[in-house]
Amino acid sequence: MSFAGRILPGLPFAPRADRLVERNVMNYRRTWLVLVSGFFEPLFYLLGIGFGIGALVGTVTGPNGVTIPYSVFVAPGLLASSAMNGAIYDSTFNIFFKLRYAKTYDAILSTPLGINDIAVGEIAWALIRGTLYAIGFLAVMLVLGLVRSPWIILALPAAMLIGFAFAAVGMACTTWVRSWTDFDYIFVVTLPLFLFSSTFYPLSVYPEPLRTIVELTPLSRCIDLLRSLALDQISPVLLVDVAYLAVMGGIGLLIVSRRLDKLLLK
Repeated sequence: MSFAGRILPGLPFAPRADRLVERNVMNYRRTWLVLVSGFFEPLFYLLGIGFGIGALVGTVTGPNGVTIPYSVFVAPGLLASSAMNGAIYDSTFNIFFKLRYAKTYDAILSTPLGINDIAVGEIAWALIRGTLYAIGFLAVMLVLGLVRSPWIILALPAAMLIGFAFAAVGMACTTWVRSWTDFDYIFVVTLPLFLFSSTFYPLSVYPEPLRTIVELTPLSRCIDLLRSLALDQISPVLLVDVAYLAVMGGIGLLIVSRRLDKLLLK
């Protein structure tokens, strides 16, 4: 069995999806610096804001009214952002190039692989990329002493779920992209999510109507999940976060399959 087959077992509706993962692994062997570079952005935010501005802020009120150092508060939010960004980057720009310019999927469909294999395989690879970023950032958190709970071990599967949700939605959106300039619309969504989803300050700073809207955004649910695990604030609400992300990813995967069927088999 191949490496990709071990990490992505065959699924009944996409039995050859691991071939797409294996193809991406082989492609990135020569451009591995591209993967590594995406890890540094959230790390710089952590050092510059978490510790730099954090020295001025001091402490903040975290979940359930717990007072914690600002760097400890920011770190889980940036961990969630790492998983999101890794998945989004790979499921948007790369997919668009393969779909519109390289015609990679047209060639793939001449093999035994089908639409579902393409959809699941590419989303799985984007998920893996997001997970790699999360692993690296989680290691930094452990080294810097920013972890306050043994529940942090669940942050890795949580990051994988985050990667799946954003990879599926990112790829679904990409199927409607007409040109490179259309990616500006994706940044119009992801940048405000990064800045305002309680990544850098508590939800309590928002007025009540706006706070409710922010709490319903995808990255806010991701941050709530990881921050609760990192700070030992376990509650049934975390199951809501998990269900939210699972449904988000499932809907995205369904849309991708239908859109690729329309675009490639029309």
